[in-house]
Amino acid sequence: MIPNMEITILSFIFMCLLYHGGCFPTPTYTTKYDNVNLDEILASERLLTGYVNCLLDLGPCTPDGKELKSNLPDAIANDCKNCTDRQREGADKVMHYIIDNRPADWNKLEQKYESDGSYKRQYLESKQINERNAEERDMNSSKINSDKNKE
Repeated sequence: MIPNMEITILSFIFMCLLYHGGCFPTPTYTTKYDNVNLDEILASERLLTGYVNCLLDLGPCTPDGKELKSNLPDAIANDCKNCTDRQREGADKVMHYIIDNRPADWNKLEQKYESDGSYKRQYLESKQINERNAEERDMNSSKINSDKNKE
């Protein structure tokens, strides 16, 4: 018979394995604001400036802005581990837009939340790769069409 202490230790190890093996779902941030229309916010100078100012402590926050502001440091530190797929896609969309269209705002946000600049660097590298791949596809497509026309 196994003594109680060994059973307790084995139970603890088993529970740890279950937890890290995916049997317990990873907690996610609230999904209450997942249906916010990001395209509408990105298209509106006033709305986007309001969110940026909220995140930079330069203006008031809407309820969803407060939620974003409270979760942003953790999401960045943990590579959005607790984000839903929809939140991750939305975060990428917004960050890509700000990097491409409002670089001064991105620089301020980056200084506050991600001072090492790794997200921007990674995004720009992947953007360059995607652009090169698109150019190569276009060139290959043109060559194929040219070869077909010769026949």
